[in-house]
Amino acid sequence: MIETGPDPFKSLLRYDLGEGAEAFTAGRDTPLPYPVVQGHQVHGSRVAIVDRPGMTREDLEGYDAFITNLPGVAIGARTADCVPILLYDPVKRVVAAVHAGWKGTVLRVSHNAFDVMAREFGCNPADFTAVIGPAIGPDSFQVGEEVALKFKQEGFPIDRIWSFRGQGDGTPMSGGHHIDLFEANKWLLEEEGVLPERIRVFPIDTFTDISFYSARREGAACGRNINSIKLI
Repeated sequence: MIETGPDPFKSLLRYDLGEGAEAFTAGRDTPLPYPVVQGHQVHGSRVAIVDRPGMTREDLEGYDAFITNLPGVAIGARTADCVPILLYDPVKRVVAAVHAGWKGTVLRVSHNAFDVMAREFGCNPADFTAVIGPAIGPDSFQVGEEVALKFKQEGFPIDRIWSFRGQGDGTPMSGGHHIDLFEANKWLLEEEGVLPERIRVFPIDTFTDISFYSARREGAACGRNINSIKLI
């Protein structure tokens, strides 16, 4: 469900994860409904456990996935075209927020998050509900051949995530190689053992939808969409 206020460019996308957790994506200039613990992400694959309220970005320097079992503590992934993945285990009462750009996707950052949750909290991927939120869409995510080859070399199902659009027609992002990051991360979740029917994809293209920040459209210094989840 998307909530909009007087400014049509402000939006809060809420996700229904069932009882026990709540999650949202806050788009351009959208106030957060409550404080969210966020890290200083680096497009890597390190996983942090948020074990106390009020942890700062300095506390979480160099991490791209965040896990907590603390009720009432919201954790978040910051994105501006990268893929946000929000995970909820209603059995062990654990949540995770994962930042997966193309580099983090290739590094299987979501798998690392599941490894930590299994080791520290006894989680089973089959118990999870997963949300893949707004990110750059496959029509907009034009990449060089070397990036497409990287996905192939790392074992991704190329027939499912890659397309070649030819020489293009002169419009932005037409032609060339394109990668579907939504599908690539959905495949990773399925590979880990999350049930397909419990993976919810919201394929909003941040490059074309002005209500969300896009680093490709606006430059790397633009704001960030905040993708948050917490136990309640």
